[in-house]
Amino acid sequence: MSSPSNPRRPRPDGRAPLRAEWDPINSPADRNRPPRERAYRKQSTLSRILSTYGWRAYAVPVLAVLTVFALVVTFWGNPFQSKTATVDNTAESMSRNPTPGKTIVGAPTGTTVPGPVPVAGQLPIGGDFTTHGAGLWHVVPGATKKVGEGKQKEYTYMVAVEDGVDMGGLGGDQPFAQMIDRTLGDPRSWVHDPAIAFRRVAEGKPDFTISLTSPMTTRQACGYSIQLESSCYNGELGRVVINLARWVRGATAFEGDLTGYRQYAINHEVGHAIGYDKHVPCPAQGALAPIMMQQSFGVANRDIFNLDRSEGFDNDLVCRPNAWVAPVLR
Repeated sequence: MSSPSNPRRPRPDGRAPLRAEWDPINSPADRNRPPRERAYRKQSTLSRILSTYGWRAYAVPVLAVLTVFALVVTFWGNPFQSKTATVDNTAESMSRNPTPGKTIVGAPTGTTVPGPVPVAGQLPIGGDFTTHGAGLWHVVPGATKKVGEGKQKEYTYMVAVEDGVDMGGLGGDQPFAQMIDRTLGDPRSWVHDPAIAFRRVAEGKPDFTISLTSPMTTRQACGYSIQLESSCYNGELGRVVINLARWVRGATAFEGDLTGYRQYAINHEVGHAIGYDKHVPCPAQGALAPIMMQQSFGVANRDIFNLDRSEGFDNDLVCRPNAWVAPVLR
């Protein structure tokens, strides 16, 4: 076998092939440095801080953040608290006339309707009801004890049902009266205000009578300038007129929650009877609707503005349905 044409020469002094002499990880300077110093140099800035100060390195920034948060809560409120869980719906925050007049309060005027009525205000599909009653009412027997403190006023009321109204599907007169009593006696109703109290009476002359009324009689008592089923307070009659059509079918905004709607209708119309004669718009997107908002016609300000161009409704805010004066007790 012939030898290679370029025989490999041996390296003098038995040295290995050439290589870089600088080792960035293990340079002579590092080899001569004490182990603790080398370890310290290898640490990051954060690691050196933690190594030097220990638990205090964690405590100082945490305390700083907590201090800033406390200042924010003190001056601006809790930024993580829901803005839609409560509603400024107290008797103190709304304009109240202590001596309600003799006018009709609650039904839309219908004087400025620019177009078709909103779908939200139309009567939902549902059960049957009597459309025409006799135009006279009979008092439902029963009375209650005083509910609420009544530091300024104790309101007396009766419950009545229009003659000729078929109450068979509603269980008779008493379930209607019981719903009235439970609603007005609930601490979330108007009695959350220490100034107000209610007491149902069976005889005498009450401050107002809460009356379940057929739609046709309701139109005579409340007006029908806008062709939507509504309820109202008729001051001349001293009567809170609850529309039977709404009692049976509710309102679109309540999405089938008849109990919630009935509680709303009672609180809203009784609100008119005790002096809260002005309607209130939705105050903020997604908030609970004020009890004095016309929720029978929707919880969007724009829908109600199209019925009656009241101040404060000319915007696109939409609320959530709400049956109570004080939905979250304070």
